[in-house]
Amino acid sequence: MSEEELIWEGRPSHLTNLHIYVLCGLLCWLVIPLVYGIYRWLELRSLKYELTTQRLRTTHGILNREYDELELYRIKDLSLAQPFLLRLFALGNVMMWTSDKSTPELAIAAIPDSRNVHELLRAQVERRRDEKHVREVDFD
Repeated sequence: MSEEELIWEGRPSHLTNLHIYVLCGLLCWLVIPLVYGIYRWLELRSLKYELTTQRLRTTHGILNREYDELELYRIKDLSLAQPFLLRLFALGNVMMWTSDKSTPELAIAAIPDSRNVHELLRAQVERRRDEKHVREVDFD
């Protein structure tokens, strides 16, 4: 078996919370929107993705940390979406559909260089499937 190496790591952009930040800025004289805005900032800041040669790790949580791992050979399908607002800032979403029971769908949202991440992920999935001799079979 080969050693596991880190290929890519990243965090989503705060652009996904732009509407919340604007609303909190407009209502800054109230305490609750300000606290909610800080909470959403911390929540997004604590989300981290790591792509290795064997799995995709997701880390999230402000006070309590949760770690989730998805074996790459379990990814069935990949998709890349770049909505207009995200394209303006060179961001995109990578969506995955998997055979994993705990994570049937996973999205890596609002990441820079999303096309490159999509291709890296696709190549690693194929490489890992070849190493594990895994093939996807669909029954209708």
